[in-house]
Amino acid sequence: MLNRLEMLRLVCAAADASSFKEAAAKLGTSPQAITRAVKDLEDELGELLFHRNTRGVQITEFGARFTAQAREMVGQVDRLFEPVHTAEGELAGTVRITAPRSIARFYLTQPLLELARAHPGIKLELNLTEALADVVDEKIDIGVRIGQMRDSRLVVRPVGKVAFAVVGTPELAARMRPATLRDLGQMPVTALNVPNTGRLWHWYFADGQQFMPTAPAFVADDPETERDAVLAGLGYGQLSGFLYADYLASGQLVTVLDEYAPPPWDIYVYRPQRGPVSARVRLVFDHLVAALQNSGAFDDIAAR
Repeated sequence: MLNRLEMLRLVCAAADASSFKEAAAKLGTSPQAITRAVKDLEDELGELLFHRNTRGVQITEFGARFTAQAREMVGQVDRLFEPVHTAEGELAGTVRITAPRSIARFYLTQPLLELARAHPGIKLELNLTEALADVVDEKIDIGVRIGQMRDSRLVVRPVGKVAFAVVGTPELAARMRPATLRDLGQMPVTALNVPNTGRLWHWYFADGQQFMPTAPAFVADDPETERDAVLAGLGYGQLSGFLYADYLASGQLVTVLDEYAPPPWDIYVYRPQRGPVSARVRLVFDHLVAALQNSGAFDDIAAR
């Protein structure tokens, strides 16, 4: 026996046609399938849906009331499985994105605004945080991150490299310049607070070496704010290349301990691997990948 939804679909088609043969032709099935669906439904309901005679079929009063309700229910089910679009055929729905604040401000805000203007049906929710979000628990559609990718549940697209260096003002370097990592413990430094742990961010160096600021002169939970403290001469900071590159070029900052610099880290765009991807999520994902790759900011920054 057919399932109830398919029976309703066939009976509604029969109600809208002049004959079972015509209804079958519209649905690409046989008249026998229509006849069987009508009979099975009549048996289940205990009511006659169609009068039949040699000249054709005629819907009953009960059948007309029943198929009017059934037609709306079948339409609701069909609409559930339609792609999410607005009335004009535009993609519609919410896309939730997470990214570090500094990357978003420099490289994502403008591309996302352009995308929002081009696709007004898409609602973009941008969560700016240095913390690594749980994409499943926080219902994140797309993320942008720097570092190693350890979650096998994610689809990842690398888009470039990010260098890290210890930087300070020329005036600070003239007064006190570290020659080894051990010297950092005697220098004024800044630190970045990791929001989801409340701990300070380790500084990473070549060969797996690390430094933990134990008595920082300035602590922030935002990399740009930490960069501003370094520019103010409050201490040395280990910053990502896109934060210090322009100030290095202008002479406002200098690098120290270059021989200890860590290998550049990957920057990537990712999304959860949760089966089929909606057209709107794929559109935003591809747009962000292209925006970061085409920015040029992560191509040669490791060499600066």
